[in-house]
Amino acid sequence: MKGYAQSVPFAMGKFALRGLAQALARELSPRGIHVAHFVIDGGIRGDRRPAAPDKPDALLDPDAIAESYLHVLQQPRSAWTSELELRPWVENF
Repeated sequence: MKGYAQSVPFAMGKFALRGLAQALARELSPRGIHVAHFVIDGGIRGDRRPAAPDKPDALLDPDAIAESYLHVLQQPRSAWTSELELRPWVENF
């Protein structure tokens, strides 16, 4: 969603994915196919990456991510999400 100094190759790839999702959504939505672009912008909590005791919500919860995907999957066609950003609430914008 934002390019940073020293991240040109990474930013190019991510912007390309966003464009791909937008083009596919426009091409496939008339056939009832829902294409959505998800941005997972943060670390994900897990066995190898536990949450710090003083910042329990600084990492994304895998179950919360899955719930977000499920919500988009179940949306009615009259209100499809085309892009969804998920980030921990402690992130600075």
